Amino acid sequence: MTGDEFDKILVANRGEIAVRVMRACRDLGIETVAVYSEADKDGGHVRYADEAYNVGPARAADSYLDHEAIIETAQRADADAIHPGYGFLAENAEFAGKVEAAEGVTWIGPSSDAMERLGEKTNARSIMQEADVPIVPGTTDPVDDPEEVVEFGEEYGFPVAIKAEGGGGGRGMKVVRGADEAADKLDSAKREGEAYFDNASVYLERFLETPRHVEVQILGDEHGEVRHLGERDCSLQRRHQKVIEEGPSPALSPALREQIGEAARRGVRAADYTNAGTVEFLVEEDPDRDPDELLGPETDFYFLEVNTRIQVEHTVTEEITDIDIVKWQIRIAEGEQLSFEQEDVDIEGHAFEFRINAENAAEEFAPATGGRLDTYDPPGGVGVRMDDALRQGDDLVTDYDSMIAKLIVAGSDREEAIARSKRALAEFEVEGIVTIIPFHRLMLDDERFVEGKHTTKYLDEHIDRSRIDDAQETWGTATVESDDEDTTTREFTVEVDDQRFEVELEEHGAPAIQVDEAATETSGERPGRAGSGGTDDEPEVSGDGETVTAEMQGTILDINVAEGDDVSQGDILCVLEAMKMENDIVAEYGGTVQDVRISEDESVDMGDVMFVIE
Repeated sequence: MTGDEFDKILVANRGEIAVRVMRACRDLGIETVAVYSEADKDGGHVRYADEAYNVGPARAADSYLDHEAIIETAQRADADAIHPGYGFLAENAEFAGKVEAAEGVTWIGPSSDAMERLGEKTNARSIMQEADVPIVPGTTDPVDDPEEVVEFGEEYGFPVAIKAEGGGGGRGMKVVRGADEAADKLDSAKREGEAYFDNASVYLERFLETPRHVEVQILGDEHGEVRHLGERDCSLQRRHQKVIEEGPSPALSPALREQIGEAARRGVRAADYTNAGTVEFLVEEDPDRDPDELLGPETDFYFLEVNTRIQVEHTVTEEITDIDIVKWQIRIAEGEQLSFEQEDVDIEGHAFEFRINAENAAEEFAPATGGRLDTYDPPGGVGVRMDDALRQGDDLVTDYDSMIAKLIVAGSDREEAIARSKRALAEFEVEGIVTIIPFHRLMLDDERFVEGKHTTKYLDEHIDRSRIDDAQETWGTATVESDDEDTTTREFTVEVDDQRFEVELEEHGAPAIQVDEAATETSGERPGRAGSGGTDDEPEVSGDGETVTAEMQGTILDINVAEGDDVSQGDILCVLEAMKMENDIVAEYGGTVQDVRISEDESVDMGDVMFVIE
């Protein structure tokens, strides 16, 4: 279905981006459909939508990533189109193809063919190279042998980046700093690519030592027109995850900006790309330049990747161009032609986006494991925009990612935007969960950041960590675990207009429903696990050894030891994926592994016993 205006759109996502898309739909007079997992049944996007459908349990693979469930729900709700937001299925070419083939439903995004061409990094590199877009030295064929990594490092120099074909945002990327790391890092990158993107293929790139991360927002219609909407600078990153984004870049001269923008247009046009997307580049920073001297047209810049979707930080571009990117996504999917020329795109003022993550920056940005928004009072005023979905009193959902909101602040120039950002962050009141607001306030007084000379490595390698601790101590709030009242869920069947619906009614403060003990014993729940089997007792542990417990909720990706193995302090016991990042669980003491209580692909909760070591 193309060429007609949409009446109803299903948003295949959750949280703030789902609400953001729904707001654009309402501006266009389009009804919205939400999908939600069991964990999100009280979510803000569910409240905002005109209709909402449960698509499965909390585990994303069984709900938000279930292709058939999403498409069937769209058809059941008579939705004309599906908008994927970002994350989850947004860059899944297979899913896009299924939507394109589904009767009566339109995919809002680039075609599945274009996603296939640009979504896999080696294909994208080849396309960009043919379009005369500079690329970082690297491989175009998948790499399987650690010796290939060593040979590449010897030719181009270490460090070498191993990147997952389907990766993005630093996930599926490992840095090899010497030949002795090649085998382990190659295995880890392949494993992470398989776990996150269902694609274990990896490739190699030269790893740049002083890079800035600069990305160009593009829009392409189905009539062959492509426009770029200027650039965003996303150089302030922690472990390759963006924290603060801004536009335009404080480091680029107008001539360099034009070069990078035109390179982005050239590349996506060569790929027959339509709808919204972002072309990411690495720009070589000059560490010796004066802050008042911008990077000139002689500066090296290299194509990094194309994000075939809307970006988290698209809001920055909207503030400095006054172009609603999500509306244009919808219009392009309806077959509409872009109504403005490239010379009509005016970049005015400056804007920042602050990711309000439920993380403790003073504890290596550890994500909160629960809590409730006892106080949630976001800022307002001139130049201040909030993209969020949670409201005061909501519980924090920790099954997905840690971002709870985005604060976007704009000013007439960077100096005014910084001053306004300081005011807005100071106004932002959150109690009940920890956030990185104190970190953001710190950065707005950080000399390197204010000068605009920070690189992607600044936070990981250069900042004084004690300053982050001090900021958290001065401005931070703590997570308070919510003391939930008893909730009883009762199921009913109701009939409306000759249609039958299964309805769940929650009664807060009601007496708990009694569960037959025999049924519990045969329910398949693991005995002795905290939170399962209807008991709050500590998990039973065999033997007299010391226990290793999970410090956060997550999924076991890999187990490195077996019962009977001897381990030393610091040895990696397993790899736990939490909040989209791999975490090595190491032995705090030496001994013999007496009991392994986990298995690969298993979900664990905070406090679950994973190993017993004598």
